[in-house]
Amino acid sequence: MINGLLAKFRAVLIQDKGSRLTFRFPNFLSIILLSSVGVTALVWGVRELKWLQAGELSIYDRMLRSRPQEPLDGRILLVTITQEDLTREKWPLSDQTINKLLEKLESYQPRVIGLNIYRQGQKNLAANLHKQDLMIGTCLLSNIARTEIPPPPNLPIDNIGFDDVVSDNATDQILRRTLLFTDVTNTDNKCQTRFSLAFLLAMSYLEKQGIEYNFTKNEQLQIGKTIFPRLDKNAGSYQNTDAYGYQILLNYRHPNHLAKQVTLTQVLTDQVNPNWIQDRLVIVGTTAASVHPGYYTPYSSLSDQPARMPRVFIHAQIASQIISTVLDGRPLIYYWPDWAEWLWIWSCALVGAVLAWQWRHPVMLIIVESFILVGVVGIAAGLYLQAIWIPLFTPSLALVITSFAVMGYTTYQTQKQNQAILLQVEQQEEAIAQISLLLEQTTALPSQFNEFNFSEISIFKTDDLLLAGRYKILKTLASGGFGRTYLAEDTQKQGNPICVVKQLMPARRDPRFMDVARRLFNTEAQILAVVGKHPLIPELFASFEENQEFYLVQEYILGHTLSEELPPETSVKNEVFVVSMLKEVLEILAFVHDHRVIHRDIKPTNIMRSTQDNRLVLIDFGAVKLIQPRIDEATELATVAIGTRGYSPPEQFAGHPRLSSDIYALGIIGIQAITGIPPQELPVNPETGNIMWRQRTNVSDELGAILDKMVCYHFGDRYQSATAVLQDLKLLVISH
Repeated sequence: MINGLLAKFRAVLIQDKGSRLTFRFPNFLSIILLSSVGVTALVWGVRELKWLQAGELSIYDRMLRSRPQEPLDGRILLVTITQEDLTREKWPLSDQTINKLLEKLESYQPRVIGLNIYRQGQKNLAANLHKQDLMIGTCLLSNIARTEIPPPPNLPIDNIGFDDVVSDNATDQILRRTLLFTDVTNTDNKCQTRFSLAFLLAMSYLEKQGIEYNFTKNEQLQIGKTIFPRLDKNAGSYQNTDAYGYQILLNYRHPNHLAKQVTLTQVLTDQVNPNWIQDRLVIVGTTAASVHPGYYTPYSSLSDQPARMPRVFIHAQIASQIISTVLDGRPLIYYWPDWAEWLWIWSCALVGAVLAWQWRHPVMLIIVESFILVGVVGIAAGLYLQAIWIPLFTPSLALVITSFAVMGYTTYQTQKQNQAILLQVEQQEEAIAQISLLLEQTTALPSQFNEFNFSEISIFKTDDLLLAGRYKILKTLASGGFGRTYLAEDTQKQGNPICVVKQLMPARRDPRFMDVARRLFNTEAQILAVVGKHPLIPELFASFEENQEFYLVQEYILGHTLSEELPPETSVKNEVFVVSMLKEVLEILAFVHDHRVIHRDIKPTNIMRSTQDNRLVLIDFGAVKLIQPRIDEATELATVAIGTRGYSPPEQFAGHPRLSSDIYALGIIGIQAITGIPPQELPVNPETGNIMWRQRTNVSDELGAILDKMVCYHFGDRYQSATAVLQDLKLLVISH
């Protein structure tokens, strides 16, 4: 599969020219770059409008849930006040009950006790504790939807943390961020603390271990040696989110593997292992939904989890994250800066554009893109495991949009190009009909050719002036009739690449003939410009008229013609060679015929074997040759037809070639290769007109049947497309 991909990529990017390493930048790269950048800008703009934020956050939640479960945080113990506890104790719990609980806990020597219980009118909370600084209480800040709840009056403000959390209210109310502390406080509030309960609990635990916090020069929170970067308003897939205060992303542990839990009743009745409490961070809070419904989290969608997580668990998650990050090096959730995310999205869009350029069939594109999307998900999942949050929905969307945009554009351009080619083919046929009529008139009077002065034929030498001001003629490659082929050097192109200049001399110079010849030449040049985009057809660099002579400048193919490989009768080619040759040429013909273009002169001398990659290249399309006179009628058809005797089928003799005419000529070459007999010497069945060749060689019935069908006398009995022949040849290979 990789080799196939490289071959397709090379076919688009590379054209062999002489030394044969010229990249087709303008067409390929301009479309790829413009489409990928345009779609990236579009997707980025939609992303900035927050239209894609919900999708990205949903993927983020799924990735969090899919991470491997971590062990319990052994530093924390949760004392939960369950709904069952509240059947024994009236809510709100009295100061007496709470103080009894705190005394029990203090007796087991915890490092810190966090009380996530607040109510109006607390007066003697923790009054009997021996160490008042052991406990951290809480209060609730005020907002538009509720009034504040003040802290216990008998606790110092340094031992008070606010209970408030930050949810994504604009999307789904899920808690993905945590507020560690606020920037300022309102002096009118009774809850004057700047720090969250979870932050105070974690810091109280760490300070007893000699670890303190401070701020770096750029005002980033540093605890010990660990920096907790402040959440950016565009962090990850957030777009302009409310990042007030000092927030970080909440790196959850799985709810089932957070910390050990005991109930209020178990503590009050001494059913707790003292080792679970000693030197631990103990957090007390209710899990009863009747007291507080809890908060939505990324785990809310799991079937084995409640829809909401109790707030005491939320504070335990945050405290555990801070402590384990500082002491264990547990990673914080990191996210890329905007420029890196933009490059990531653009890279996916770029891949989508390249895929669409390579696989233009919708079904194939969907299949290949599915594999690529799996790879994108794999990259994102691998980074999530490293606690790196990157966009996934956005780049995937960019990949899909770009691929279908490029496919739509190329399909439109192909249709537009095909329409233009069809128009050129129609004009070509019209010009051929007119020029054939003119040539028929001159064929009846060959003496008219004497009016042409042969001395006017331009013969270029290496010391002549540049042709068209840029092509320096190096040597003559071939000459015949009224035309010549030269090897030339393009003096205006970087590196002075070698090219082929074909000089075509019109049979007559009278205005009427020249006008028709000019139209035929121009249509042929435009057709060659299109078919020359195939990597195995010489590219047309230029076409022009000078001094009533026509010139085609084409890619130079270094190699030899197929005629040098065709054997004499004593050294025929085997079936492997014939099948391989047929396949290579048919693949080129499939492209040519898709544009409704007929080559008209397929013969061994018009098929080159490239020295660079040993592949066959189809050269020398035949329609433009009609503007030249036919001198050697032993090999060239006279006047009204184009082609070569022996290789051209009957309808082409009559001046009515079809797509199957090219298939006929190629079939004749196959028969010539496997029999070693020139086509002019092959006998013809007088009743059917079909060539009789099977008795002259040993050939498998399968290949023989294919060749017979390719060279049927009547065009309606032949293969009607190069693709159909290829399909039968592939079955032939499979059957062997």
